[in-house]
Amino acid sequence: MELEEFKKLLKNAGFNKKTFAEHINIPHGTVNNLGSLNRPSVPDWVEKFLELYIKDKKCEELKTIIKDSGVME
Repeated sequence: MELEEFKKLLKNAGFNKKTFAEHINIPHGTVNNLGSLNRPSVPDWVEKFLELYIKDKKCEELKTIIKDSGVME
């Protein structure tokens, strides 16, 4: 995954590099270096993690909407 896609997924997940680093408990500098000249591509696991995080976030939002609507009562 290239840097621009990484930034897009971070934004969609509601993270910036600092909050993502805090969420997965790794140094901010490590996340900040992803997609840099030293590491031109972002590791595959980061893409998979963010995609699953975004899907889970959407499912939780949908669950809340359904619960609040009273449909499941």
